[in-house]
Amino acid sequence: MGNSKSCALSKEVLEDLKLNTRYTEEQLYTWYQTFLRECPTGRISQQQFESIYASFFPDADPKAYAQHVFRSFDQNSDGTLDFKEYIVALHLTSSGKTMEKLEWAFALYDLDGNGSITKNEIQEIVRSIFNMISKEAQKNLPQDENTPEKRADKIWDFFGKKENDKITEGEFIQGIMDNKNILRLIQFDEPQKVQERLKEKKH
Repeated sequence: MGNSKSCALSKEVLEDLKLNTRYTEEQLYTWYQTFLRECPTGRISQQQFESIYASFFPDADPKAYAQHVFRSFDQNSDGTLDFKEYIVALHLTSSGKTMEKLEWAFALYDLDGNGSITKNEIQEIVRSIFNMISKEAQKNLPQDENTPEKRADKIWDFFGKKENDKITEGEFIQGIMDNKNILRLIQFDEPQKVQERLKEKKH
């Protein structure tokens, strides 16, 4: 009631988000109100973020994946997402440009944040993606990628790396730009399919 002014979205954050996402001022204000209702402190904890993810995937176990996504967006590593980090996450995963998405995907796979990806890191993320695919859907996956290990091997082989090699961000982005099939392998692609259908309708 009386404290709505103190919860106002700062002009600085608003301008920054308008500049860096596709959202309008109106949309941002609406989301901010919803955000504050859900998170009166103005921050989302990892637990809250996980439960939001869980509501999207009632038939699966998205906890591990949600943790990785959360880490990749928690830019200041304080264990919470503020409204700006939350909106950037929303934008990137739904309507960001390809290059932005690939930079984010690299950050998602770079578990220790050291600027390169190991085979173990790929296996870890791919395992968390598999937890989100229902057992039924897993049966329909191609033979050479129907387990986390096979899919991780397929990705690693694509980059032509030896067991203990590393992939840099440049190699990662270039490799995927050169072969769109690898993009399907590195992401959880059900929401992606929805995005593709929407794009097709627009053309």
